[in-house]
Amino acid sequence: MATVSMAFCVNTVTFSNHGRHNRSRGMAFASLGKEATTLGVKLTEGEGSLPKLVLTSPAGSEAEIYLFGGCITSWKVPSGNDLLFVRPDAVFNKKKPISGGVPHCFPQFGPGPIQQHGFARNMDWTVADSESVEGNPVVTLELKDAPYSRDIWDFSFHALFKVTLNAKSLSTELKVKNTDNKAFSFNTALHTYFRASVSGTSVKGLKGCKTLNKHPDPNNPVEGTEERDVVTFPGFVDCIYLDAANELQLDNGLGDLISIKNTNWSDAVLWNPHLQMEACYKDFVCVENAKIGSVQLEPEQTWTAVQHLSIA
Repeated sequence: MATVSMAFCVNTVTFSNHGRHNRSRGMAFASLGKEATTLGVKLTEGEGSLPKLVLTSPAGSEAEIYLFGGCITSWKVPSGNDLLFVRPDAVFNKKKPISGGVPHCFPQFGPGPIQQHGFARNMDWTVADSESVEGNPVVTLELKDAPYSRDIWDFSFHALFKVTLNAKSLSTELKVKNTDNKAFSFNTALHTYFRASVSGTSVKGLKGCKTLNKHPDPNNPVEGTEERDVVTFPGFVDCIYLDAANELQLDNGLGDLISIKNTNWSDAVLWNPHLQMEACYKDFVCVENAKIGSVQLEPEQTWTAVQHLSIA
């Protein structure tokens, strides 16, 4: 892929060394410059000529992040396995969100008073910061309110999404700050698609959770309690797990055991569309960290949540 032209660059890029940290700040929509490639962060043209960040660790792991939607679309571990999944019907033309990887649901999870899953996955994020920590790449994207978001949700906000790639882990930190002069509330999720063989996939760590099962009627979820030690995907699955544990274990049925740890993502969601997506349902499951209940933020307050994905 060709490197994105410097003509896209609208902010000056500065570099400085701080011990083990190499950092580049103030980068906007376009080019990180040649120096930034030494940080293990490179901006290239992705599908549909959309700007895409490529993060590479010294151990050989790699991640890809599209600025459109702030969407992580690939996480390859040193073995070469890509643990994330992008659906074959995904489009990269900004006419709809990227279907796959780790899309953002903000400021609304699922259906509600505004559009499905909110607007953050439909907007261009920018690069706020890039650094190298002990040789591993770290990049921070940001999203602020704009006329598009204001037409949907009339509040001023500032979101930061920090992505850290290590040899066998991919961590994200989402911060949402209320920059308005009035309070607002939101809910949110990371709608993570994991590559899987659905018939052999299972999730541990959900036993005892209160559940909101959206099958068979998504508009009238059935309340219950998860009794299983190991949750599988025998058919259509769309279930919310309230007050979930801060670590789940996903066996993707392809030989990978993935730890899904979190801080402050209070809930979890399992989803597989089964025959509603006959072309690809056998190849992925969604295990999502979510905040289903409303987060209330007063002016200048910030909410933060961390997700840490890792393999043994």
